[in-house]
Amino acid sequence: MTQPAALPPGSTIGMLGAGQLGRMTALAAARLGYRVHVFAPDAADSPCAQVCAASTVAGWDDRAALAAFAAAVDVVTLEWENIPVPTVAFLDERVPVRPGAGVLAVTQDRVAEKSFANRLGIGTAPWRAATGADDVARAMAEIGPRCILKSNRLGYDGKGQAVLGPDSDPAAAWAAVGGVESIVEGFVDFACEVSVIVARRPDGAMRPFPVVENRHKNGILDRTTAPAGVPPATAAEAQRVACALAEALGVEGLLAVEMFVTPGGGVLVNEMAPRPHNSGHWTMDACATCQFEQLVRAVCNLPLGSVDIIAPAEMENLIGDDVLRWPEILAESGARLHLYGKTEARPGRKMGHVNRLRPAHR
Repeated sequence: MTQPAALPPGSTIGMLGAGQLGRMTALAAARLGYRVHVFAPDAADSPCAQVCAASTVAGWDDRAALAAFAAAVDVVTLEWENIPVPTVAFLDERVPVRPGAGVLAVTQDRVAEKSFANRLGIGTAPWRAATGADDVARAMAEIGPRCILKSNRLGYDGKGQAVLGPDSDPAAAWAAVGGVESIVEGFVDFACEVSVIVARRPDGAMRPFPVVENRHKNGILDRTTAPAGVPPATAAEAQRVACALAEALGVEGLLAVEMFVTPGGGVLVNEMAPRPHNSGHWTMDACATCQFEQLVRAVCNLPLGSVDIIAPAEMENLIGDDVLRWPEILAESGARLHLYGKTEARPGRKMGHVNRLRPAHR
């Protein structure tokens, strides 16, 4: 079987999605000599479009616009895993799309995602699919009563979720997530939450980033610490799990895997995302190769970069009005500020992040 050739600098990468992850990928691509053309319904003056060579503003179902976009680029990747699968399949008939529609079909759907991991023998929290309030009540009886109801699709950063307890009304919880197909997950007694981002090229070469520890606030990632303070055996298992999932899915690009660490040091998969991830932003200042450059390398089938940690680091998200602290952050020694070019600071909106490097222990 002939392996895909490396895509040379000067080529154009198509980006599906116009948010900050696309923006930071485009900046990394430019440093390597690539152009980025962004496609999204909201691409106009978006964080990504502000730094791209070209942009197309069109709906995900606009086939004429999609065909023109495919003809203008050499490879396509994405910064959001909820791009409609038919859109990706249509493009993939015309230009390589990395990752492809098959990967999205699994990672867009929480039930499919959990089922996929479990078929590989990879542990998750106990879960049940739910298509109505009766299913929620049954799941609470079987795996609860403390559990969480999540919409099967599109929920992120705490959206589309309802926490359930012994006194919760299944019907009210079902209504709270929009009355859509959902999943009920049992609570996990975990020591901490970690994540691993693994890069995989079209030829199958893989490289995982170091394991990091994540802390959330109001359902949104607040801080990431690199490296995670977990035993070496736990870190090795987390990387093994991430690589096994990337290999089985056939990911071309990046796969981020969020996991719970159990009190005994084991890991349970929580969620997967086939794109750059918020918990990888620390790599921009504290890793030999940042996650965004690694995505460019992977989708262009270039040699994957080193993932050695330059210095221990902590990433802090700037949510909503947190961004107003930018003057004091700029004055802070050792702080590296990254702003996303968004003009309106709304509650819960990611406006930027700051990486703080720490001296390595001697």
